[in-house]
Amino acid sequence: MEKIIKCRRISKGHVHGSVLLTKDALSFLGGVNPETGVITDPNHELYGKKISEKILVIPSGKGSTVGSYIIYQMYKNNTAPLGLVALEAEPIIATGAIMAGIPMVDHPQEPIYDILADGDMVGLDADNGLLKIEK
Repeated sequence: MEKIIKCRRISKGHVHGSVLLTKDALSFLGGVNPETGVITDPNHELYGKKISEKILVIPSGKGSTVGSYIIYQMYKNNTAPLGLVALEAEPIIATGAIMAGIPMVDHPQEPIYDILADGDMVGLDADNGLLKIEK
């Protein structure tokens, strides 16, 4: 059974992959190692986890504007997430996703934290602002 959630498009693209979910805002500057894609902020609930090759679901980004360049560096290093889904795409993370060509949406029209779990397989059609959940 597939469930489709409408969202707002931030950065175009289509990807399919496994969800990695957090309810903690994420700072890419100082919070993620761009060489490995591992969360390095010891106060973050995903500490020690790798976000590479995942559809990362976050409430928002936070921190310095340099975070946009960290996201781009992760893309160049092949350590970036496959896609991003945010409750609110603030300018830092949105700019990073656009620069790196990472598909991104925000403002999901349903309570995604009640619907999604780590490891769920989803299709992210950011061109059309759709998150397709396969359950």
